[in-house]
Amino acid sequence: MVPSVGAFAIIPCNDLSASTAFWQRLGFKRVGGESEYLLMSGWGCEVHLTQAGSGEWRVPDNNPFGVFIRTPEVAAIAARVDDLVIRPGGVLRHREWGMYEVGINGPDSLLVRVGWPSDLMSQTSVPEAGL
Repeated sequence: MVPSVGAFAIIPCNDLSASTAFWQRLGFKRVGGESEYLLMSGWGCEVHLTQAGSGEWRVPDNNPFGVFIRTPEVAAIAARVDDLVIRPGGVLRHREWGMYEVGINGPDSLLVRVGWPSDLMSQTSVPEAGL
């Protein structure tokens, strides 16, 4: 496999197993790493999951981290995790900043946004109201 060029998030996790399951539910697959550092790939993106240490961030309700996945498959990803969509504000819709986007509550209250530029989406094939 040829590695892709880009910048990838390294996400500290309180429960690496739960985080791995979440990313798999989003459509990612484990492609490398071992024990406390895992590489996940999906939708043309990659995330690295690392076990949070005792001296690092550990309080989920105060999680300062977020990840943005840019893909035209926004609706497909949102449908996989409908129960985790942040409501009401994170529902799938066209945003005023020009993105067709959904907000998802990830493990440890990680904000995961998935979006694609609205002007590149077929306005007639995507629901305005969201999930």
